[in-house]
Amino acid sequence: MKLSGKVAIVTGGNSGIGLASAKALIAEGAHVYITGRRAEELQAAAAMLGSNATAVQGDVSNPDDIEALYQLVKKQHGRVDIVFANAGVVNPAPLGSLTDEHIDKMFNINIKGVIWMVQKALPLMGSGGSIILSSSIVASKGFPSWSIYSASKAAVRSFARTWASDLQGKNIRVNAISPGVIDTPGHSRPDTEKTQVEAFFSHVASLTPLQRVGSDDEVAKTVCFLASEESSFINGVELFIDGGFAQI
Repeated sequence: MKLSGKVAIVTGGNSGIGLASAKALIAEGAHVYITGRRAEELQAAAAMLGSNATAVQGDVSNPDDIEALYQLVKKQHGRVDIVFANAGVVNPAPLGSLTDEHIDKMFNINIKGVIWMVQKALPLMGSGGSIILSSSIVASKGFPSWSIYSASKAAVRSFARTWASDLQGKNIRVNAISPGVIDTPGHSRPDTEKTQVEAFFSHVASLTPLQRVGSDDEVAKTVCFLASEESSFINGVELFIDGGFAQI
């Protein structure tokens, strides 16, 4: 197991890409702390993952919650080797209808949450550490109504490059993954009909090399690769994952 004995943190680890990544990291030997805002869902995820998972309820937009997480990690393990800053929120809104509340919510979680999660990890992270940031292909595309979310993910993409430079000489790598459309529970919203989701997936699939949308397991495998020493030569890059198609 290529991550045997490693200590990892996965934010938003209660469902979708975060849960799949936590499962994959544990399968490779890591102990994983998963975070999330919904206590019941988080505890169910931890129970499914088993004894090598620790659930810590918290909101990444709240620095106090992040501080409490790292205090627990320090007490139980004394260090952190891998951080997957995955938690994020999306709420599309077109220009002309944007509000302070809309902008603040997305930036506080998607940008500030990533900043505090990574910065507070550094005192516990030594040589060989791996920081993985969750961006998105929308950071490079102009989808209507997605301006604030896209801007937040473009910021995350930039963090991978600049933070890799900030940490030069410390042997701590920072990379970003930018998934395309991934089939996760996040698409099954109460206000969305199943036929709409299927039509959306079908359209997106037609635009990808493998003629399908991606899966959370594919993203999880990429996270494991970036977390391991196999990727020690990769630093400060953005890795796109779109319908089975990956490129740097």
